[in-house]
Amino acid sequence: METQKKVIFAFRGDPLCFIHVLLNGIDLNERGQGGLIVVEGDAVTLVPEMAKSDHFLFTLYQKAKGLGILLGACKACSVKLKVEKEIEKEGIPLIGDMSGHPSMGSFIEKGYQVITF
Repeated sequence: METQKKVIFAFRGDPLCFIHVLLNGIDLNERGQGGLIVVEGDAVTLVPEMAKSDHFLFTLYQKAKGLGILLGACKACSVKLKVEKEIEKEGIPLIGDMSGHPSMGSFIEKGYQVITF
């Protein structure tokens, strides 16, 4: 039986919540279950913070980036919260095929299970 791929939509801008997004994304990826991460809502503000080498999530963030599982950040939220330039500088695409926001439905149509944080 084929394992269903997982995509994590992270909405909360709380770093103590986002650590679990990174840990689970990395774990799912290493288990061959996808583990893609879409950064949404208030969580987009964490990207510029995690990119700083002295941030406690820096190492996990770099690992997730290196694995290529940080699929993208919400374009609408990134613009609204004024972090779009920092996110693009980090090489994370701004995505938003649903009125500027990433569509969960498009992932479901591709056979992904959506997990929200």
